[in-house]
Amino acid sequence: MTTAPATPADAASGVPDPHETAGPLGRLGLWVTGHGRLVAVVWLLLVVGLGAFAPKVEANLSGAGWQAQGSDSVTARDLAVEHFGGNASSAIQVVVHDADGDVTTGVGARVLRQATAILEADPRIGEVIAPQPGATVSQDGHTAVLLAGAGADTNEMVRVADDLKAELADLSTGNVSVEPTGSSLLWSDFNEANLDAMMKSEMISWPVTLAILVLAFGALVAAGLPLLLTLAGLVASAGSLVLINEFVPVSIWAMNFAMMFALALGIDYALFLVVRYRGAREGHLRTREHAIAETMDTAGKAVLLSGLTVLISLSAVMLVPSPAFRSMSAGIMLAVVFVLAATLTLLPLVLHQLDHRINKLALPWVRTGEHRSPFFAAWGERLWRRPVLFGTAAVVVLVALAAPIVGLRTAMPSIKVLPEDASARVGYDLVQDAFGDGAPGTLQVVVPAKQAKAASRVLSQDDGIAAVLPAMPALDGAKLVLVQAVPTVDPSDPALGETVDRLRANLPSSALVGGAAVENLDLKSQLDESTPLVIGVVLALGFVLLLVALRAPLIALLGTVVSLLSTAAAFGVARLVFQDGWGTGLMGFEHQGFLDAWAPVFFFAMIFAIAMDYTVFLLASAKEHYEASGDPREAMVGAMAHSGRVIFAAGAVMVAVFFTFSLAGPLPPKEMGIVLGTAVLLDAFVVRLVLLPVLLRLTGRAAWHVPGWLDRVLPKITFSHG
Repeated sequence: MTTAPATPADAASGVPDPHETAGPLGRLGLWVTGHGRLVAVVWLLLVVGLGAFAPKVEANLSGAGWQAQGSDSVTARDLAVEHFGGNASSAIQVVVHDADGDVTTGVGARVLRQATAILEADPRIGEVIAPQPGATVSQDGHTAVLLAGAGADTNEMVRVADDLKAELADLSTGNVSVEPTGSSLLWSDFNEANLDAMMKSEMISWPVTLAILVLAFGALVAAGLPLLLTLAGLVASAGSLVLINEFVPVSIWAMNFAMMFALALGIDYALFLVVRYRGAREGHLRTREHAIAETMDTAGKAVLLSGLTVLISLSAVMLVPSPAFRSMSAGIMLAVVFVLAATLTLLPLVLHQLDHRINKLALPWVRTGEHRSPFFAAWGERLWRRPVLFGTAAVVVLVALAAPIVGLRTAMPSIKVLPEDASARVGYDLVQDAFGDGAPGTLQVVVPAKQAKAASRVLSQDDGIAAVLPAMPALDGAKLVLVQAVPTVDPSDPALGETVDRLRANLPSSALVGGAAVENLDLKSQLDESTPLVIGVVLALGFVLLLVALRAPLIALLGTVVSLLSTAAAFGVARLVFQDGWGTGLMGFEHQGFLDAWAPVFFFAMIFAIAMDYTVFLLASAKEHYEASGDPREAMVGAMAHSGRVIFAAGAVMVAVFFTFSLAGPLPPKEMGIVLGTAVLLDAFVVRLVLLPVLLRLTGRAAWHVPGWLDRVLPKITFSHG
């Protein structure tokens, strides 16, 4: 398969050979179409080869990793696994409850023996500790806790929970219930509920997305291209994550987020290229090669810069020293790389081969070759005439929605993220009923043996501690002891943080305070510390990339700053919904009274990446028109006419994709769907289609001015073609 040279008619009429006038990306598009078989075979091998591993993604990826690497609590857990038979936060607690009698006798005793046998048969389990009267047997005798020590790392213990929870639950009889719980079960149950919810959301989002794309493209064939390309990118990224997981643990959330993010971005990118190709092909250009070169030099360049912005934004999350965060960020970045590669190599080939056939099965009223939208051109003219009115209205809406962010509270997820019938939540409630509110968040203090009495004394004298268990000596002879203390409050109560801070100040300096609840507190502290840094790095890198791409410092700065408005507004809405409970009855979930602590840093990076996606699309089009005309009005109105419809359609797709996740069962996907959906809704339809064009109008030529010294430093990047 080779590229046809310019025809004699082209040469005679003075139409230049596209190979001579094309820029770097235009030449890439022409090379791809000229080596079609090679490109097709490479992508086929890539998708099939990596796709063979894709079905293993849910089983192989890790379920834990939500920890502050290097914190005292993680060190305490590691010591507990190594020296105390796995009596650590990742241990599995099997709660056996007899509503009618003494659980340690009769049927209850038999069930405890059967559960012990199941646990001891698994080599990944450490020491199995029988229920201890006065410690893990309730005073009324109805509830007992069998402890299965962690004999493997946290990710493997989640897999142990996956493997054993059904078998353990099957031991339940009429009067005796068996409910495995603990941190590992919590993640196992949550990952399972989250997977079910994500699959249901995908089942809804794909047909809704296809319907929006059909309306946006006006033709069924063209509408199907983005979905097929995105699917190819997702399959390849899923298989890659499985392979990477063999060397570095990758969170299952990496795939969950990657599915959603890559679907939305892949459709955006394909939409931008397909619309531009159709317009170019139906316009004055004579050959498919000319259309490919123009599409890649204009829309392709904007897509590349948008993809780089997304990757830069997400890379800042790597600054958070938590395995889950880093692997989630890396997973999304990998999916974006595959989708970006498919858009810039496979899509031009498909467009070249299909050519006018992409307009097959078109809606009867659609003009398939139309690139300039009369509606958005008229909207741009309206904004040009009355910028203050529309700009003020947009700012008022965004500021009003952002105002509640002032009182936003964050905390690590509580047990409420699980469905009420989940084993980990039922067991959690049984432990609280039997042993007190703080029992599910029992603290574990690892201290040198010679300081055991001093540590126990400090714990017993603290008002935040309800009970202190006898010190447990190390099983391997190490000169360490483990002292467990039951707090007076629920693990999600803010007072627990005050208790832990007080204990760390009063305990011997060598003491390490751990436990599942403390690991959450340490992670929250790490997130609170990292969030300003991540936000600063994202903003700085986003500005630099826009500056390099547009060579216009003022509009690059304004484009970066206005992204903060939609982000702040989204978090203002999140505070009203997830902290104050607005609309939770209608949406069918129980709010926690706070936003999950991981949301600000992670969602900010994602929202900013999406916002800059639309910013690049709009401003790249405006720069192209300004380079051609030198007229600020033509730059603004032309950008709206040529990119407004694409931004509107892409925003509609993203909103549909994200809001379908708000229908998911567990709370975190709801947070993800509502926060990201609100952010895209405001950013695409208020910021990019109203506020940013108004700023182009108000700044005029100054928007595109570049000082001489900066002009000499910046690379020469243009968006015009030919």
